[in-house]
Amino acid sequence: MAEFILIIEDEPDIASTLAYNLEKQGFRTRIEGTGQGGLTRAQGSPTPDLILLDLMLPDISGHDVCERLRSQRRTRSVPIIMLTARGEEEDRVTGFERGADDYVTKPFSVRELIARIRAVLRRVQNDAGEGSVSLRAGVIRVDVDGHRIWVDGEEIELTAIEYRLLNTFVERQGRVQSREQLIDAVWGLGTAITFRTVDVHVKRLRGKLGTEASAYIDTVWGVGYRLVVPDGGS
Repeated sequence: MAEFILIIEDEPDIASTLAYNLEKQGFRTRIEGTGQGGLTRAQGSPTPDLILLDLMLPDISGHDVCERLRSQRRTRSVPIIMLTARGEEEDRVTGFERGADDYVTKPFSVRELIARIRAVLRRVQNDAGEGSVSLRAGVIRVDVDGHRIWVDGEEIELTAIEYRLLNTFVERQGRVQSREQLIDAVWGLGTAITFRTVDVHVKRLRGKLGTEASAYIDTVWGVGYRLVVPDGGS
């Protein structure tokens, strides 16, 4: 069945252009012109495969919508691409801090946006297609098949990006990962991801892992990060 893309965009011309071009490429679409309408539709059936989210909505900011989507179990792993006319680094960082998977600045090329959509969906599908494997690092356990994480026996909820980031650290534990390597592994080459965005996601991930597990992620100054389980770690 064709992937379902929810478009949360209050400018009718942009929304209809997006829907028309996406449907020409075989996607199913639904347009919602308000943040609240988008939130309500996202919780309906079927669950969107991806959400295009405008930052400047008439009732609720796109940042707040993104944060609410990430707080709800049904949509916490649905990829979100944020659309905005504000392209400053601070705005992009805020979008990623709230849980966006990608960030596209208006005016944009529809062809490029569709390529970005396909890249994000491909990453999600590749993650879901991995075999049933359980990875461990100290108190962290990763169920690769189920996309589930436990820390010291307690399941924690991560966004899709945070999951891929932690999975990369656990798979490559003990090895220093440069920010370029993390961008390649988590987002894919060719995406508009900055080193600061990587740092933002590592900070958010540490905050969710708790005191003991977050200490496993070392910052290697001037290079990147590595996950190291101390001697005696369970």
